[in-house]
Amino acid sequence: MKVLITGGTGFVGTYLATLLLEKGSEVISLGTAPAQHKFEHENFRYVSADTTRQGEWQDELARVDAVVNLAGKTIFKRWNEHYKKLIYDSRILTTRNIVDVLPQNSEAVLCSTSAVGYYGSRGDELLTEDEPAGDGFLAKIGRDWEKEAQRATEKGIRVALMRFGIVLGRGGGAMAQMLPAFRMFVGGPLGDGKQWFPWIHIHDLTAAIVALIENRDMRGPYNFCAPNPVRNSDLAKTLGSILGRPSFFPAPKIMLRLALGEFGSVLLESQRTVPQNLLKSGFEFKFPDLKSAIEEIVTQ
Repeated sequence: MKVLITGGTGFVGTYLATLLLEKGSEVISLGTAPAQHKFEHENFRYVSADTTRQGEWQDELARVDAVVNLAGKTIFKRWNEHYKKLIYDSRILTTRNIVDVLPQNSEAVLCSTSAVGYYGSRGDELLTEDEPAGDGFLAKIGRDWEKEAQRATEKGIRVALMRFGIVLGRGGGAMAQMLPAFRMFVGGPLGDGKQWFPWIHIHDLTAAIVALIENRDMRGPYNFCAPNPVRNSDLAKTLGSILGRPSFFPAPKIMLRLALGEFGSVLLESQRTVPQNLLKSGFEFKFPDLKSAIEEIVTQ
């Protein structure tokens, strides 16, 4: 099987490429850097490209069995209007450029990233894939992102939409942001900690992507989050307990907003998402609970 990954040298893309290579697949990884130094493998090929622009990289799409669209500027930094446009364009334009050149009636599947931000901030409401989009900047991105990907269905192509929660794993993602504070004895919840924290272990996330690629009956939206969501305060307590560190130093709302602007408010939003469609498909989570997930990340 030949799989093309946009954003292929990022945190998720690196883990996914590793898993696919272990399974004997051929991987084409797209990134913006001139070169990559993570893989030396006979079945791995790197292509440097700006996927928000049309170019020779699109020729690769005619000869693959699956496209995993992970490209997008990180949201984990202070936003201004210029950076918000980069966040938006990196997702929407890349997806548009992929769909525009995918062959009619291609047997390839398009697995396109979205995010639980699609739902907006919904408090304690239980969110399955049947719930409508919410309000706010990230919800608008989610709607437009998924709309671009779904255009491929008009060509007879199978499309799976991956609404990512917060990805936990070694070497990157949310844990890389949280661990230093806890190890320095100043970790704690964000705001009052009552907001729901939709999370997923990187190994479950990549296994779920492989399931989407391999199972031709899987299409439409999937919440990529563990079946047991927790509140932000529970995350802090669990992480502090495993590390043997205190977890009672909250980051007040006003400080988050002063330090991070609009993105600081996003960190206080609540999505109580559950992976209804993954569970219905028979997918089994290796890390369904937060404690086992964090222990695997920080204790080995």
